[in-house]
Amino acid sequence: MAETNMQVCGVCGVKIIKMVGGDRVLFSVGPPGTRETLWQKVCKHAQNSGCINRQDG
Repeated sequence: MAETNMQVCGVCGVKIIKMVGGDRVLFSVGPPGTRETLWQKVCKHAQNSGCINRQDG
């Protein structure tokens, strides 16, 4: 896994690894998940402009 395939969110600190077939989200606690899981657990509640997992529309 190359470092360039990983993003770290400045808002919540999760790591998102770009992968073929779907990105993998590494939470600080618990099992890895998807961007949708991250959205449901964190992003939709935080609503911060610095979020790297924004879902516009």
